[in-house]
Amino acid sequence: MSKSYVHGYSEVEAQRLFDQADTLTSIIHHDSFFPPKSRILEAGCGTGAQTCILAKQNPDSHFTSVDISESSLDEAKRRILKAGISNVTFIHHDIMDADFSCGMFDHAIFCFVLEHLKEPEKAILRVMQMVKPGGTITAIEGDHGSVCFHPETTMAMRTIECQVILQKQAGGDACIGRKLYPILVRAGLKDVRVTPRIVYADGGRPEMVDGFTLKTFIAMIKGVKEQALAAGLMTTVEWEEGINDLSSSAEKTGTFSYTFYKGSGYIP
Repeated sequence: MSKSYVHGYSEVEAQRLFDQADTLTSIIHHDSFFPPKSRILEAGCGTGAQTCILAKQNPDSHFTSVDISESSLDEAKRRILKAGISNVTFIHHDIMDADFSCGMFDHAIFCFVLEHLKEPEKAILRVMQMVKPGGTITAIEGDHGSVCFHPETTMAMRTIECQVILQKQAGGDACIGRKLYPILVRAGLKDVRVTPRIVYADGGRPEMVDGFTLKTFIAMIKGVKEQALAAGLMTTVEWEEGINDLSSSAEKTGTFSYTFYKGSGYIP
């Protein structure tokens, strides 16, 4: 897995990930349940934002959560301990090099990980070796190309495009959601199913405006400001105009929509 994470490893980013997880739980994880006694590999757990949700929803299963960043794992351990969760083991390792026995796990899950990898199919193939036949692989990804908001301006769209470009330069793909089905199929998974998970926020859904539009998406775009300016993708004046325009979608008459994709298949 690539060590280049376009969003960085700051405390601000860690909090953004937890805000995102809390806001999207009912949309992303309402069906994230595994059979009791399952051994589940979480490939790329980051700061544990998704780990907390998955482990709480599956108290009779055990999670082995792996990440390449020691600082992220430290934060994940702190969060899990604070939440009183005891069915998770954290391991510092690159999933591509993880020394796990073949068929050690019953299931595996990637949450917002494949988008940061240069070769996502290879990561899936590596994890498939660690899951027993008949087990499942689940992947959840977003797609920046699905963004739809009002009022929309050219400058606001350019700020979003900056993040897409920077992620591509880092070896990732911010629009991977639409490609999830063919990626899982090419990896050799069977009975692949992908479902869109649409997030919509407007003045009548203030909790979504706050939790997703402001604290998740716009916060994410704001987080790449220095990189975007350093790369010459926008000037400071253009950036500020774009962010102000994008923020208008969080006002009372604004709207914002984004689509995540959740796919799964079983190992023959």
